[in-house]
Amino acid sequence: MKTSHLVAFAMGVGAHSRIHSFAQPPAHVYELRSYYAMPGKLEDIKKRLPRPRHQNLNTHNMKSVGYWEPTGDNKDQVLIYMLEHRQQREATKNWSAFARDPEWQKVSKESEANGKLIDHIVSVYMNPSDFSQ
Repeated sequence: MKTSHLVAFAMGVGAHSRIHSFAQPPAHVYELRSYYAMPGKLEDIKKRLPRPRHQNLNTHNMKSVGYWEPTGDNKDQVLIYMLEHRQQREATKNWSAFARDPEWQKVSKESEANGKLIDHIVSVYMNPSDFSQ
């Protein structure tokens, strides 16, 4: 009996490995961006996001996946969001085009009339794992 369980387990592991070996390369890359706000400026960052920014992101081939606010120590300082790009090298081009966009430049300038909003940004590019949903 123990041998049959061991054989069944080994067959299951082998089948599991074969499933993963046929994983397709990712069709896109995700970018996780964390915006660290200047003191007292997180609400100002959140105000400039909804309308013009979403439209401009889509115009520049960046798909907004979602936005999050951390709990705990950084809850008043950080805004986190995720974008989807076709490829990482395209993301760099997309961000450059976005930065030159006259509409975004206008929104950015107006929103920072009373001072800089973002202290720094942390950006991480990620591919889905082969076992990811």
